[in-house]
Amino acid sequence: MFPRRLRWSIEQPERNESMRLLPWEYGVRNMGRSPLRFLLGAAGSMLVVLLFLTAGAFVRGIGKALAQSGGARNVILLGAGSQESLERSEIARTVDGEVAASIRGVRRLGMAYVSPEVYMQTVVKLAPDDPREHQVVMRGVTAPALLVHDAVRVTDGRAPRLGADELLVGSLVGVRMSAAPGRLDVGQKLWFDKRWWTIVGRFDAPGTVMAAEIWLPLSDLQIAAKRDGLSSVILTLDEATLDDVEVFCARRLDLELVALTESEYFANLNRFYRPVRMMIWVTAALIAAGGMFGGLNTMYAAFAARIRELGALQAMGFSRRAIVLSLVQESVLIASVGALAAAAVAVGWLDGTGVRFSTGAMTLVIDGPVLTVGLAVGLALGVVGAGPPAWRCLRAPIPEALKAL
Repeated sequence: MFPRRLRWSIEQPERNESMRLLPWEYGVRNMGRSPLRFLLGAAGSMLVVLLFLTAGAFVRGIGKALAQSGGARNVILLGAGSQESLERSEIARTVDGEVAASIRGVRRLGMAYVSPEVYMQTVVKLAPDDPREHQVVMRGVTAPALLVHDAVRVTDGRAPRLGADELLVGSLVGVRMSAAPGRLDVGQKLWFDKRWWTIVGRFDAPGTVMAAEIWLPLSDLQIAAKRDGLSSVILTLDEATLDDVEVFCARRLDLELVALTESEYFANLNRFYRPVRMMIWVTAALIAAGGMFGGLNTMYAAFAARIRELGALQAMGFSRRAIVLSLVQESVLIASVGALAAAAVAVGWLDGTGVRFSTGAMTLVIDGPVLTVGLAVGLALGVVGAGPPAWRCLRAPIPEALKAL
């Protein structure tokens, strides 16, 4: 059919001449040859990258919420042995007064920045006959709480009054309770402790876990919970240091207190949630792996339909490696379009969205590191999704490839 010498040069062109790369425009033009294949490839890439962006936004949201919840000068006094849980902590009701009187250097502005608090998770309903029971974090506070927690801002209404069955609701409580828009506005009511409580104010604490809490007067929550003691006392230091607070705890062994900076407490809590973050990444990777295997089959089918074209390119003198690089280039371009579309959706739709988490809620965070991970995943999809199918389709001898239908 062909002279022996010509047949050898056609079947083994890479051994006779150095590798020539296909023009960049060749791969770009091929993207428009099959619009359906282009759209399917870009959509698949977008879904996988969007999955990773969502996982990254969730992990970053948890980390940032816990990191930003602690005040730089705040110290928490907890019951000994309860350093990792405010809910388990139990201390005497008189601790706040003794702290304010005994520790010099606590910040003061008309009153000492010393906030006695009860922190508990309890059931709240939207109506007494509502079958859904919502687990919500409630915090019993006094007036200094708004001084100690400087991230909290009352955005609507006022602070609740003692004994009036009134509540101050965080901006993310509606997300936690899956409530309809407007259901938790000022003037609305919630069912708690077998009676109605009126929402008299709303507050925001951007980027912190407190945004998903309900605040009410300390004594009201103690009565509802049938609890005499406190969960914690939080104080803001001025000239004093953590050592001064620890000296107080050491001198008053009868109170069984331990002192932690607020940032240290939330750092410990962040480490506690590390397995949860790892599970989220592993889940996203497993789902993405399934999508990648589906993409491999799709790319193999697409390249197999072009096997005659690939054989012609080899006959023209282009090496198999050059053709593989061109096909990978084409695949990376398609995957990049999907990745950029996913990034646009994530920034415009996911960033700042409130989601339920554990007993609270948080906002998704789409920032530079999250976008970097997502775009890197998109590039990896383009390389891994095209390389193996392209190489497999090029294994056929050139004469057989040219005769393929």
